[in-house]
Amino acid sequence: MTDGILTADQILSTAQDVLRRYGPAKATVVDVARALGVSHGSVYRHFPSKTALREAVTQRWLDESHTPLGIVMASTAPAPDRLRDWLTALFSAKRKKALDDPELFATYTVLVDEASQVIERHVAGLVDQLEEIISTGVTRGELAADDPAVAARAVLLATRAFHDPAHAAGWSVPGVEDDFAAVCDLILLGLKPR
Repeated sequence: MTDGILTADQILSTAQDVLRRYGPAKATVVDVARALGVSHGSVYRHFPSKTALREAVTQRWLDESHTPLGIVMASTAPAPDRLRDWLTALFSAKRKKALDDPELFATYTVLVDEASQVIERHVAGLVDQLEEIISTGVTRGELAADDPAVAARAVLLATRAFHDPAHAAGWSVPGVEDDFAAVCDLILLGLKPR
């Protein structure tokens, strides 16, 4: 129930609860409105369609789960350390979401598949952050890459098993931390100046 003016943030929080309760196949805008104690028209004033609402919920979830990446990006540590810290933060954030709330994570996995433009922007943002780390490392002589943008995309692809929701089932397997560390070591070796 709202007290006063309905905000987009209230709608998104409630939509997340509704999605957790009913799942993505059954959750409707009417369910969200009912949980807020408003008409569905009030929800549509903020989000023009069910798709827009689901995309906004997905974007919010991605933004929340990647807050730790901003901390790494603000660091002035050497580029190899920043790169490892960034990859670790991404893996840890995704893994925490998957293991702490598996039902909601499964819901978001469905939403992510639907929200292709949100995901394209999200992946582009991740690549941009990696490119910034690698470019800084190249400038400082800490990393080597002929094209930091290409290297950034390659790093994201090489670590896909540790951040793509399609691989979430493997994130609780014994030894996954060792596998992750080995992949990071290999990436850093490949970017090491010769």
